[in-house]
Amino acid sequence: MIPNQNIEKQPELMPEQMTSPVKPSALITLPDDAHHHHHEYHQVVIGISGQSRFDVTGKQRLIGPAQGCLVYSEAEHEFLGIGQNQMLILNVQLSESLGQQTLNQVSNLFEQNPFFQLNHSSQQLTQLLANQIALYPNDPLLNQACTDTLICMLRHHLPDEGPERPLSRLNMDIIDAYIDAHLERKISVAQLAGRVFLGESQFHALFKQQTGVTPYQYVLRKRLTKALSLIETGQRSLSEVAHMAGFANQSAFTHAFSKHYGVSPSKYLK
Repeated sequence: MIPNQNIEKQPELMPEQMTSPVKPSALITLPDDAHHHHHEYHQVVIGISGQSRFDVTGKQRLIGPAQGCLVYSEAEHEFLGIGQNQMLILNVQLSESLGQQTLNQVSNLFEQNPFFQLNHSSQQLTQLLANQIALYPNDPLLNQACTDTLICMLRHHLPDEGPERPLSRLNMDIIDAYIDAHLERKISVAQLAGRVFLGESQFHALFKQQTGVTPYQYVLRKRLTKALSLIETGQRSLSEVAHMAGFANQSAFTHAFSKHYGVSPSKYLK
């Protein structure tokens, strides 16, 4: 690996705090306390030095030098730095001006298993570009060029690890356990797909084929079942029930409950 002599210690930053608007690429030090969020653009994190821990769609791994992870847009993820660390962050904001073929290629990249290991040549290229980003952190043309180059590199590198073996059936016990444990929070298709190591589109198709409903409908039914159980105990207000069952607000809960059970929650109590 090429020594990173040109890279100085970077300030601790959250990935979305690099600047506004978001930079295409930057070197940052992740804080040592855990943070959980999502964002509307794809993101790649590559370890340059030290270690960090990432939990992406329910899968957790340590990231060190020449290791990284792919974060699909809107995917919930948690991260923290472990001691002195430096991470290369690539933010990928897609535009229709790129053309449909390019959009599909980039989207397919983020459909893969989120964690990866760079080979030697990819590692060398990453280090060279990281050095340039460190030298010229506020050069927008360089930032974008480095991101574009590394995304192209990953597109060609990651398939060499071999495609994931297709599944004929999903393990619903794993999916149900994750849903039940996170029912109070927003649950995305990306999170569920990550539990069984599938891309979102493949997971969605297989899930509907196996259960007869979409992942969204399945999670909604579980929320309503829990809400009904909480209402029947008579110990919670409707606003508390809505929150505990994972609805955005009481109005959304009332609408979904009434549509599914044919009666409003307040009338059901009577």
